[in-house]
Amino acid sequence: MGPFEFMSAVRLFILVIAAIAAIALAFVVRGAFAPKKQAAEQAPAAAAAATGTATVKVLVAQHDLPVGTRLTAADMTWQDWPAANINSAFITDGAAPQVQPTGAAGAARKAATAAGALLGDSAIQAMAGAVVREPLLQGEPIIARKIVKAGEGNYMSVVLMPGMRAMAVPVTVDSAAGGFIMPGDRVDVVLSRDAGDKGITTQTVLRNLRVLAIDQAAEPAKDAKTIVGAVATLEVAAADSEILADAQAEARKGGALVLALRAYTDAGAPAGSGGGGSSGPGRVVRVYRAGQTSEVTVSR
Repeated sequence: MGPFEFMSAVRLFILVIAAIAAIALAFVVRGAFAPKKQAAEQAPAAAAAATGTATVKVLVAQHDLPVGTRLTAADMTWQDWPAANINSAFITDGAAPQVQPTGAAGAARKAATAAGALLGDSAIQAMAGAVVREPLLQGEPIIARKIVKAGEGNYMSVVLMPGMRAMAVPVTVDSAAGGFIMPGDRVDVVLSRDAGDKGITTQTVLRNLRVLAIDQAAEPAKDAKTIVGAVATLEVAAADSEILADAQAEARKGGALVLALRAYTDAGAPAGSGGGGSSGPGRVVRVYRAGQTSEVTVSR
């Protein structure tokens, strides 16, 4: 190989090496700039993912709350509620609707909400001490209609419907359907007494009365199937309270006052005085004499 051919081969080798180096450099430069471009393209998508629906904080029940529960801070919490579905009866924190973030930002906001509920903010503290008038389920918004704030009445006056009275009736296992009568059930009040020459008379004094409590239990214990107590507190219309008092007086003279448990499906039936489905203001009295039974309507 002559000197000229040798120099040509060296130049060719240098050109090949330079081409390979240029290609490698191109890949390096592309790799350096591509992530930045990709990140720039993904930034709007990430921002969109971190944006949720506009929500408002609504005060809800932390767990199921039965009638008569006196609220504490632990019974309530703030829950994000879609701003478009807010009811005017809901209790909110007063803040303007906010966009609910997701991911780490959303977790941080939930943690802050939980911490605020744990420590108790002013709105929750203001509701503490209120009494539940109607049952509240976990996550259900707390509204004014279902509670009575502290100082506005005690338990029994809270659960009584307008125009109604609470009256206590002595009971035993025999006179209270074997203990199967529970708070919230409906009962008839039946009076039996010795009418002398007329024999034993039995009459349904009052019908479809709501049982408010057995002794001091306004709610049956969890999984309880019976309650054996000495006193049943009944919800009676004001106009019928004297009738029940008269029946108790008659029972103390040697008669018996019995509570007859009604079916759950009878809850919507007429309540109060009147007997046997008869029309008019009278009450039906059944008279038992010499093995015969007769019905007499007694005027009030």
